[in-house]
Amino acid sequence: MITNEYVSPLIERYSSKEMLGIFSHDNKFSTWRKLWVALAKGEKQLGLNISDEQIKELEDNIYNIDYDLAQKKEKELRHDVMAHVHTYGEICPTARGIIHLGATSAYVGDNTDIIVYTQGMLTVRKKLINCISRLTEFAMEYKDMPTLGFTHFQPAQLTTVGKRATLWIQDLLMDLDEIDFLLEHVKLRGVKGTTGTQASFMELFEGDHEKIKELDRFVAKEMGFKDSFAVTGQTYPRKFDSRVCNVLSSIAQSLYKFSNDIRLLQHLKEIEEPFEKSQIGSSAMAYKRNPMRTERISSLARYVVITALNPAITASTQWFERTLDDSANKRIAIPESFLAVDAILNLCLNVSEGMVVYEKVIKQHIDAELPFMATENIIMQGVKKGGDRQELHEKIRVHSMEAGRMVKVEGKSNDLIERIKNDSAFKLEESDLENILDARKYIGRAPEQVVEFIRDQVKPVLDANRDLLGEKAEVNV
Repeated sequence: MITNEYVSPLIERYSSKEMLGIFSHDNKFSTWRKLWVALAKGEKQLGLNISDEQIKELEDNIYNIDYDLAQKKEKELRHDVMAHVHTYGEICPTARGIIHLGATSAYVGDNTDIIVYTQGMLTVRKKLINCISRLTEFAMEYKDMPTLGFTHFQPAQLTTVGKRATLWIQDLLMDLDEIDFLLEHVKLRGVKGTTGTQASFMELFEGDHEKIKELDRFVAKEMGFKDSFAVTGQTYPRKFDSRVCNVLSSIAQSLYKFSNDIRLLQHLKEIEEPFEKSQIGSSAMAYKRNPMRTERISSLARYVVITALNPAITASTQWFERTLDDSANKRIAIPESFLAVDAILNLCLNVSEGMVVYEKVIKQHIDAELPFMATENIIMQGVKKGGDRQELHEKIRVHSMEAGRMVKVEGKSNDLIERIKNDSAFKLEESDLENILDARKYIGRAPEQVVEFIRDQVKPVLDANRDLLGEKAEVNV
């Protein structure tokens, strides 16, 4: 839809409906209301004068949110939480007097942030596992296919197409470890009062410490968490935000590397990302097949990596029990990091299920470089045929220099093998050279490494998360 107002591209073009739903107003404000219900339930259970009728009224209206009234109230009160307390009270007149009882704004705001970020991390985790699964299929399919290895983007010893994919997978497994650790240790802010001392609840429960601690435990359990932070200021530790964005940045880093590798391989015409039948690569150059998807991964990943600095700086500059310079920043930095990583993972899913491998081009590149890499084997075979090792070494050095000159200066093909074949000092026949130049002799244990890595490191993870597999990629414009 075209409007006269700015709309974030993360919303309009990149992120999925699922992630947008997690960071929606509906999810945020209905979670506020669920927290108010949990608080009321806990306070009733611990002896405060709250009725079942009041709680039922609150529960029945969790999703009945009058946004127009809330907006009107916020303009009037200049306070978003109190605006929604009043809005909730309008449709829950019986319960109006006990909504937000003893709580501070951070009770709904901070606890909701932790809940929403947790939902976001679970969605990211699901898509991350599906990316690992699809790349695993690719790695196994091409585990035996020799390809040039590159160091410094210069031809190096051979590897296999599948072995290279395991490097991408291993990075993602490390990211999965990090997100699992964070999810395992996530805690709510809980019921802590204005500066974290629970002073207001001391008044409500007439100094009964055990009831206050039980209320804290009750709310955490009611909202699906094992625990809440033992101590807080007015807010939960902003270090948690930094940890969340560090995990998102880590995933972005891994897929940035993956996307760059695919972009380079596409330039070499060895592997291409999916290219749709009617897709246009360039408005001017009709023949072009630009790596649009992986370029977008790189672009968004860069944004996520840089944005991770925001919560890091916020965590380090909070004063005492809290300052409000975190609020506007975290409203932007953290949701947008989630939306961007969601988009990156969707793109990875799309690319990894449709990568095209051009075996003949890969072989052509191997054939152009393998003669140089095989020179030591050629020397050894020549010695077996009765040649002198030092003499053959010098001859092959001279032949290599000249073959290299023909390639770089003359623009001709590598004729090193022809030169050796025609040099009687080597005494090598056609069959000898064909055997020496079998690319499979130069890939080491790459195929076995793929099989062992998938079997020992990846399969247990995929088996344990089988119920999450089958995610479909949603790639917009």
